[in-house]
Amino acid sequence: MSDLIPTTEEEAAEFIRSHARVSVPLAISGGDTRSGFGNAVAASARLRSTGLTGIVAYNPGEMVMTVRSGTLVAEVEAALAANNQMMAFEPMDHRPLMATSGEPTIGGVFAANVSGPRRFVAGAARDSLLGVRFVNGKGEIVKAGGRVMKNVTGLDLAKVIAGSHGTLGLLTEVTFRVPPAPKTEATLIVSGLNDAEAAHAMAAAMALPVEVSGAAHLPLTVAWKFLGGKLPEGEATVLRIEGLPDSVDVRMKKLGAAMSAFGRVARLDAENSGRLWREIRDVLPFADGTERPVWRVSVAPGTGHQLVAALRLEAGVDAFYDWQGGLVWLRMEAEPDGALIRRFIHALGGGHATLLRASATARAGEAAFQPQPEAVALLSQGVKASFDPAGIFNPGKMG
Repeated sequence: MSDLIPTTEEEAAEFIRSHARVSVPLAISGGDTRSGFGNAVAASARLRSTGLTGIVAYNPGEMVMTVRSGTLVAEVEAALAANNQMMAFEPMDHRPLMATSGEPTIGGVFAANVSGPRRFVAGAARDSLLGVRFVNGKGEIVKAGGRVMKNVTGLDLAKVIAGSHGTLGLLTEVTFRVPPAPKTEATLIVSGLNDAEAAHAMAAAMALPVEVSGAAHLPLTVAWKFLGGKLPEGEATVLRIEGLPDSVDVRMKKLGAAMSAFGRVARLDAENSGRLWREIRDVLPFADGTERPVWRVSVAPGTGHQLVAALRLEAGVDAFYDWQGGLVWLRMEAEPDGALIRRFIHALGGGHATLLRASATARAGEAAFQPQPEAVALLSQGVKASFDPAGIFNPGKMG
């Protein structure tokens, strides 16, 4: 597949117009660190954002940053760290799990709506997004909040583009909120709880006035893989608190007193806490260099453990939980079996299952993204037709 790497919006627009005129598909890509994510794309050329780089505007006092889409996430994070600010949504680095190389770009983060452990209290990537510039399938340069695209009046274009995986346009610039970074953090570990007990403990922790910003449960099969095997023995239910040092200490004491009713408690310092949540964010236990199927499942926090229990009776699975149990990372030992997973999700009240990793053969036979209800699917088709009338962007990516 040949690469097209424009260095200006106008150049990108011309590439798109030339392909749209003859209905030749384009694969939309940034740093290509999520290669293999979703269904395979049928295209002979790849349009990459990596030539569109640089921080356009950043005033730390306004807590807003505008960046060209091909800018490396590492560059953005370095600029924010220098001013004690952050991306609140804590974006995952997919490279370990997907066994890819390259460097993640900020456009790729928003195009895939990538969010990490803080998501359940701080929102997803799209919730931090204030505005975008992109090139649509007609080769038109669009600014969200400026010109209104025909047939999509009333839609928040920035929110529509976020999470569209390059199927609606090529992001060229993003503007997003950058709140202050916490001065420190600590993590409380509650040891020895089974999945159901952990769900109750996390719910109790979230009800306390201590502002938990991370809540995950690591069953015995995966707990030993975190922090180089240095977590306390047994299952680990982990709860993070962030903020000013004195405030963190006070809130950790309150949290520890409450959680001691559930099991043994221990505390991680800021350095080890930061490392642990990066490993949770990047799904370290399943970053094993294999193609064994990995699913990202979003359900109600109280039903995640029920889903895993049901699946263990039917298939070989390994799992751990983030977002207070509402995000389930599942690794299948054999075939992906999306139909089985989605049947159980439906029985438990609904949710979403996305196939992140599998062999090419397995992906060819699976719907990587959750099938949409008929009414939503019709709306999505209308939006796609308006953004990309020739259907050239990432054909087949989302089913």
